[in-house]
Amino acid sequence: MRAAVVTAFDAPPRYDRYPAPVAEGEDAMVVDVLATGLHRLVRARANGAHYSARHSADHSATGVLPLVPGVDAVVRDPHGRLRYAVLEDGRLGTFAERTVIDPRRSVELPDDVDPVRIAAAMNPAMSSWVALRRRVAFREGQGVLVLGATGNAGRMAVQIARRFGAGRVVAAGRDTSRLAAPRDLGADEVVTFDQVGRAADVDVVLDYVWGEPAARAMTALVTARRDRRAPLDWVQIGSVAGETSPVPASVLRASRLQLCGSGFGSLSARDFLAELPELAVAVHTGAVDVRARAVPLARVAETWDEETDDRIVYVP
Repeated sequence: MRAAVVTAFDAPPRYDRYPAPVAEGEDAMVVDVLATGLHRLVRARANGAHYSARHSADHSATGVLPLVPGVDAVVRDPHGRLRYAVLEDGRLGTFAERTVIDPRRSVELPDDVDPVRIAAAMNPAMSSWVALRRRVAFREGQGVLVLGATGNAGRMAVQIARRFGAGRVVAAGRDTSRLAAPRDLGADEVVTFDQVGRAADVDVVLDYVWGEPAARAMTALVTARRDRRAPLDWVQIGSVAGETSPVPASVLRASRLQLCGSGFGSLSARDFLAELPELAVAVHTGAVDVRARAVPLARVAETWDEETDDRIVYVP
């Protein structure tokens, strides 16, 4: 079969032949891949940079080449049913004509679903969805600040916070020219990173940025809060600005800032899977705006490092 094959961690995958998958075990199923998203997670795992690869107990899955990247996909099973499936770490991912899934790590989809739309949205939308559902005790009416709201996942976070009943949603971004999009998607207010203090009284921060900007934002929020004893849940989700952040000790001592992370390892696979059906419905029905671009998998090498506001979805 044809697949995107990683043969070097410092180079894009190449479209090449790869051994056809074989189902081994009663919980394995060979499926046809219809659409699979190019997520930050996919790129990071393919070059060994993502924390889930560095801390994987299965080093054979993350350190041996060649491998096929891809963590999720819309697939067609042997019975003709459409599924959204999430794969465990392994050398055969979803960037292929066929792959192997565990049906227990999938959710069935309606026959009229748009595979490209689902493949584009599920991974980035899941980040804020599980953060608000599973990592903090979020309540309807609370205020949410999305730090890094101009990216694909950040724009979805604005919509999901609103869907879950946030009383106020503030979208923060570095590029002022891109802040109109979060406002159009439901943000009550948009601010630059230097204006984050205006969101001082929010209850939850969804942080897709980390690094130096997150440290400055923490300081600005704590300094501007009217009641520093009021809890502030800071959920660390992404790290586009840096893997480490110089958070001042005084910020933690001077407020009830509660810092946690949301991602693989902080939650069980069961927790993630429990949220898939409702999220899939929200994406399918248009409750979450999706910006997707379908690309033939044969073009993986030329589009792997492309910078775009649309989520690239490969179609084998």
